Amino acid sequence: MPWQSLLETRDRLPAGPLDDWYAALLGRAGDSSPFALAVLGGCLAATPGLAFLAGYQGALRALWPAAPRSLGALCVTENRSSRPADLHTRLDGLHLSGRKDFVTAAEAADWLLVAARSEEQGAPRLAVGVVRSGAPGARIEPLPALALMPDIGHARLHLDNVLCELLPGDGWDSYVKPFRSIEDLHVLAAITAWLYGIGRDGGWPAALRLRLLALIGGCAEVARHSASEPVTHLLLAGLFAQFEALRPEVDAAIGAGAESWAALWTRDCNLLAVARSARDKRLEKAAAALGF
Repeated sequence: MPWQSLLETRDRLPAGPLDDWYAALLGRAGDSSPFALAVLGGCLAATPGLAFLAGYQGALRALWPAAPRSLGALCVTENRSSRPADLHTRLDGLHLSGRKDFVTAAEAADWLLVAARSEEQGAPRLAVGVVRSGAPGARIEPLPALALMPDIGHARLHLDNVLCELLPGDGWDSYVKPFRSIEDLHVLAAITAWLYGIGRDGGWPAALRLRLLALIGGCAEVARHSASEPVTHLLLAGLFAQFEALRPEVDAAIGAGAESWAALWTRDCNLLAVARSARDKRLEKAAAALGF
């Protein structure tokens, strides 16, 4: 992680169309690691939603190091479930058919990782295929903006015999399952970096800014470990506990500053709580495995 660049970063990127904003971020980030991309994007973001987007894109690249540089999305959820048994999207050879109901930034994405059931080799298994936006048979249906992060769109993806590039490995164990923790980590780092930037510019107490930096440093260490290991889930839970312990000070500091920042934080401050139940289940299993 290039800490000096984080400390020196000042000029935020103006909000705009997501693909344009992300292209501008890539111009600033160069060949940064996925984690550094998430942190730099958080520090440069004009909104918590854009910080989330930077963390999400960093997580995708940590999951799939060969990902194109352009903006992408992971497509798993169907009927509010991501359990393999509940997925109806099917892979037939190299063609995908089905529907994904909740795809983050789908309208701006250049490529899509699609989880699908495959039954060609006996027992059903999960596979992940890469679909290019605009491919024949692929259609994006925009969904209404959410109250949380309304600047980050979501859409439904329809697939009708769409040609894909199949990724190696088991779709669940190699991609869908680890991504949950990878995304949590990178988004936490990006949101913390956003808060650090607000605090630096707003003259927050040095002790609070130092604790935010320390939290990002903890995220950087956990990013070095496999997302499938129980100890990683334990450490990740510790990082979220640190963030929650900082919340009263953060809320007070941002509330005492510019109204524009306070309004954004009031609107989006709960974005890290969206996946809390899944994290709690992973922590419970990790704690049992490690005798914690």
